[in-house]
Amino acid sequence: MASAAATEALLRRLHAVRTHSEALIATLEPEDLCLQGMADASPPKWHLGHTTWFFDTFLLTPHLPGHEPVDSRWGFLFNSYYDAIGARHPRPQRGLLTRPPLAAVLAWRQRIDAGLEALLERLNAGPAEPAAPLLELLELGLQHEQQHQELLLMDLLDGFSRNPLEPAVEPAGRGAEAAYEALVATSTSPATSTSDTPASPWLHWPGGLVEIGHSEADAGPEGPSGAFHFDNESPRHRQWLEPFALAPRLVSNGEYAAFIAAGGYRRPELWMSEGWQLCQQRGWQAPRYWRGSGKPESWSWEFTLAGRRPLHPVAPVRHLSWFEADAYARWAEARLPSEAEWEVAAATPAQAGGNGGLEALQGLLWQWTSSPYRPYPGFRPAAGAVGEYNGKFMSSQMVLRGSSFLTPPGHGRLTYRNFFPPGSRWLAGGLRLARDGR
Repeated sequence: MASAAATEALLRRLHAVRTHSEALIATLEPEDLCLQGMADASPPKWHLGHTTWFFDTFLLTPHLPGHEPVDSRWGFLFNSYYDAIGARHPRPQRGLLTRPPLAAVLAWRQRIDAGLEALLERLNAGPAEPAAPLLELLELGLQHEQQHQELLLMDLLDGFSRNPLEPAVEPAGRGAEAAYEALVATSTSPATSTSDTPASPWLHWPGGLVEIGHSEADAGPEGPSGAFHFDNESPRHRQWLEPFALAPRLVSNGEYAAFIAAGGYRRPELWMSEGWQLCQQRGWQAPRYWRGSGKPESWSWEFTLAGRRPLHPVAPVRHLSWFEADAYARWAEARLPSEAEWEVAAATPAQAGGNGGLEALQGLLWQWTSSPYRPYPGFRPAAGAVGEYNGKFMSSQMVLRGSSFLTPPGHGRLTYRNFFPPGSRWLAGGLRLARDGR
């Protein structure tokens, strides 16, 4: 049986998360809802359907008596990668799904929301089955939807960037881009962030035997939401670190422009072999959304959710692949931090003597690390199809830490492990430098 307070808190959270997803499409035109700019992206309507399918399939169908599952053909359309559930529509063809229409998807969402409320009331009324596992599964679904809220904006930015009209996703002065500009204004200053000098001074850590990963002691008093973590964040475990140092802030646009001017995209010795091949094949000359004529001095604009905006030298560089971040670090005679170094540094309070003081830790940009996405020692995926959520992707990916201006408030944690293939550039990723030494 769930407590009334926990049920009420989860109901409020359910309403807030589900409403926010629909608010993200409120200013879009009907033609935008099926926009899929590349095979790795998904249309806005698909994100709304998929997150609803998750609740329908994993929570309501098996656990709410009398619930009528969605048409199996819709399940085929909105399944993402859960092979244990069944076949699915090819990802590169999601932009072809003009039907079902948005109105039908929104009506389905309302029916699922009502079902989730009924399930919570049932859990609150009596112990037909243990409440805790279902509350945890509901929280997983909400966290999953928050991930898709960020993906929806990433995918829209990619799709709109391919339009010669360079339309804005968000109204001027509102939305994620406005929040990003406000964050940049408070986390950078001309006194500490010049256009052509590296981030300094370095902040030092002694290394040694450290612990990283989610701990049950991290759980807050506010119930399932406060205690939540994805399975890939645990178990907490020990790692040995040699002494290291991190830059206090993220690499800026101006600093990255110096890398371009120094021939960074023309020097194969700076790049991993696979990255150099991608750079040549795809004609990379600058970060994903920079705009210019191709000459180093011409990069003065970037495409954003608010449309074309001036490229500010002191703002953190964003929308880089891991290969670009790694090449820049090598050019700067530094390296990317490991995820263990990042987490240890992030967990260190700012104090006198040089420790702590990291700027732009969370909420600005995801930060690439040098760590491949692999399971922690002792990792065990959840049983059943839901266990495919994270574990099956633990190859050919690199870890990012922190969160970004696209991440919904409250969704980030110090132990959060985001991951993408190293050639990905459409996510809101930046970089912080690291180096060895005391």
